[in-house]
Amino acid sequence: MKVNCIFCKIIRGDISAYKVYEDNNVLAFLDIAPVNPGHVLVVPKVHSGNLDDVDELMLAYLMRAVKRVGKALEKGLGVKGYNVTINNGAVAGQLIDHCHIHIIPRQPKDGLTPWPQSRYKDDEARKLAAKIKASVVIC
Repeated sequence: MKVNCIFCKIIRGDISAYKVYEDNNVLAFLDIAPVNPGHVLVVPKVHSGNLDDVDELMLAYLMRAVKRVGKALEKGLGVKGYNVTINNGAVAGQLIDHCHIHIIPRQPKDGLTPWPQSRYKDDEARKLAAKIKASVVIC
């Protein structure tokens, strides 16, 4: 764990949080700046700067916790669904340098809208797919 990481401090118990789920590998707690009431953050207990730093086994533990907490939001809060989001890197909106997954409860007409979409031009999709495919690394 990093000494000055706010999420590591929460994991250690140095900072209080409203915990909703915990196991040996993962902690889930309410976000202090929720998008919607019940917005939860799921974090690995081992410090990882972002998604790229998380090993595959830990990623499986994280997603298992996301599924459990998501179901708890539906049952406990009566929400109709939820968004699962990872902001990976500062340019993507990651504010805390510790991998975390957002679970945002959703209700009909809650005012949240998905991001804008566009279309590929001409042969752009094929070229992009080829570049990505050539760069995939098997962990």
